Order: sequence, then C-alpha cells, then structure tokens
Amino acid sequence: MQNRLKYLFVLASSLLASNYYALSEWLGFPFRAELFVLLTAVFCMANILLPAKHALSKRLALLESGSRLLKVFLCFLAVQIVFTVCFGLTAETGALIVQILTAVLFGGLLFWNGMLRVYLCSAQLGVKWRVIGALCGWIPLLNLWALHRIITIASGEAAVELEKLSLQAIRAESELCRTKYPLLLVHGVFFRDSRLVNYWGRIPAYLRRNGAELYYGEHGSAASVLESGKELAARIRQITEETGCGRLNLIAHSKGGLDCRAAISRSGAAHLVASLTTINTPHRGCLFADSLLEKIPEKIQVQIAKKYNKAAGLLGDRKPDFLQAVHSLTAQACAAFNRETPDSPEVYYQSVGSVMKRAKGGTFPMNLTYRLVKYFDGENDGLVSVESMKWGKRFTLIQTEGKGVSHADVIDLDRKNKDGFDVREFYLRLVQDLKSRGY
Repeated sequence: MQNRLKYLFVLASSLLASNYYALSEWLGFPFRAELFVLLTAVFCMANILLPAKHALSKRLALLESGSRLLKVFLCFLAVQIVFTVCFGLTAETGALIVQILTAVLFGGLLFWNGMLRVYLCSAQLGVKWRVIGALCGWIPLLNLWALHRIITIASGEAAVELEKLSLQAIRAESELCRTKYPLLLVHGVFFRDSRLVNYWGRIPAYLRRNGAELYYGEHGSAASVLESGKELAARIRQITEETGCGRLNLIAHSKGGLDCRAAISRSGAAHLVASLTTINTPHRGCLFADSLLEKIPEKIQVQIAKKYNKAAGLLGDRKPDFLQAVHSLTAQACAAFNRETPDSPEVYYQSVGSVMKRAKGGTFPMNLTYRLVKYFDGENDGLVSVESMKWGKRFTLIQTEGKGVSHADVIDLDRKNKDGFDVREFYLRLVQDLKSRGY
C-alpha cells in the first residue's frame, strides 16, 4: 500500500508540474516561477529517488520500480493527452506550445527513468525485446504495444525473482539439497564448462543456496563417447580423492549422459558413482542424425570438422574431434554402445526428458530441427526423441501447456522463465529426491 501511494504521488506531482503553466493560463491566476521550480523539484525527487533498494536484491528493486514507473508514464500520457486537447481548444498558440513542451519534458523524465532501470536490470527482456523496443519507439501505436510487452516481461520477472529470493530466505537453514554425496554436473556436446557463461544457467547457484555441494565435469566439448568417458572417469577420481566424499551423484545433459555411462561401465568409475540422472540424453541415438550424415558429402563433413576442431582447440579443448562426437550420436552407434555398455548394479540410474509442442517453442537450432526430428523420431525436444531419452529405473517426462520445454530450456541455457515450468525448482526437487533415496 505504501509503495502504491509513492507511485500515485509521482503521477500527481508530474501532472501538476507539467500542467502548472496551462492551469495558470486556463484558470486565470498569475504564473509564479518559484512555485513551478518547487513543483519541478518535488517531481524530480519523487521520480528519481523511488525505491531502488530491497533487502534481498538491489537489481530487482530497480527492475520493479522501473516497470512501475513505465505504468505511471502510461497513465500520465493518457491524462496529459486529454488535458492538452481540452486546453488547446481555448488557448493561444504560444501557450499551447509551452504546454506541449512541458508535457514532453516531464513525460520524458518519467519514461527514461523507468526504461533505463528496466533495460539495465532485466534478464528476461534479452536482446530481442530490447531491439524491438528501440525500433518500435519511433512508430505510433507500435511503440505502445512494445512498451506494454516490456512492462509485462519486466514486472513478471521482478515478481517471480523476488518471490524466489523470499522463498530462499525461508529455506536458508533447511539445506534441502544437501545430499549424502556431492553432485557432478556434466555438459553436453559442443560446449565446455566455463566460468564466464554457465552451461546450466541459474540452476547451480540455486542448488548451492539450498545446501548442495556440486562440481563440474570439465571435459572436452567434442570427442567420442568412450574418450569423453575416460576424461570424466579421471575427473570423478580426482574429486573423490581430493574431497574424500567416496562417491558422486552425476547429473548429465544430452551426450553427457552417454559419456557418464561410458565412464561408469567402460572406464572403471562405477564404485565412485552413487547415481546417474540423465537429462534429455539420446540413449538410442537420433535417426535424423543418421539421415543427415548419409546425405552430407564426406568432404564437407571433414571441412566442417577441421574448422570446429581448430576453434575448439583455441578455446582449450585438448583433443577435439567433431566427427567422432557427431557419429557417436547416431542410432547405429548408440545401439552398439548399449549392447557393449551394461548398467552397473552399483549405480542408481534414472532419466528425465522434455517435449516441445511446436517449432516456435525453441530457440535456434531447435526451431529448425524440431520438424525434422519429429518426422524421423516422433515426439522430441528439438533434438532428441522422447523414446531415445528413456533410461534406468525411472523416467520423468516434463510436459507443459503452450510451446513446451526444449533441449536448451531443460538446462536453463537461455536464462528465461517459462510459463508452466520452473527449471530451478525442478532441479531442486530432483536433488531432493536423490537425498530422500539416501544418495
């Protein structure tokens, strides 16, 4: 209630200051410059010094206040248009020009204060809506549509994130994700663990805040499943020896799930692994990958591989092998791998999968590959079919209304909140379940 009064005060002070000259002309009382300066100062202080602090997050406080300021601006705009039109019916040209200029000045201060807060503090707007906002800002009606969408996204983000921080504060001492054994997060193909851009988005920080102890696989971005398995087995031994934790809970996405199975059953790491949870892993390969490799000439495949391997080498990969990584994901290669790689009785295996509902449900390249995968493999996440994701004693399928959850969404790669799927809470519950099972 107190916050609403503050924003109402901003609206009232902006309308009074911007229309003071017009009111003096219209009602016939003398214009006093010192009173106008005072009204302007009050408005500026109310506008600029709005709540920019929050006990849980300064960024979110700025984002929330920015979205509210933009709502105030829309109210200001509606009232100002009506008042200026009415004033213009009786006012002289000079007085009307002054009225319009003051309205633009005070409206501009409101708008830019709100927009700068939103643009600087929002994670959900992304590049897309920032560009749309900038381009549509000069086009009548479209600018109002874009502004409405920006306000909706920003206010929704602030509400969701502040609620999560409040929930985290309540849970702080519960350590819901403090499992018996630490977590090892294993990335998929064509990515590397990076301190600058986390493959798992906001998930690791969320789990840590709830008591999780976690590490990363730190293996190369592209290699055969067996070679990646050797790298991961060495990493698992390193962590267990350095920490004395005994065993690890592996959570692996995409090809990382196959790499972990290889580490467990082919590279001698079974006694160091308590559980393996695979996320959207192509355990039975991808038929569309077989088809593509058959159609793309070998010469072109080699050229692409050389360019990728060179770039990956510059980024730190020791022995990148693009072709081996790709061929490891074919249905034929996975069938052979499954025959030769039995599950270890010492390890608890389970799997998770998700489904896209339509091509627009995923970002590039999932928006392009979705239909192709559906043609060859059926229901899928943009890259991997549901049937191929199933492995272990339990399979959990993530289904939502609307566009669904893509191969990238399931690891929060884009850091975008999705209606019907809270990726951070999903992983929290996943880890909680491991804890309840004694892992």
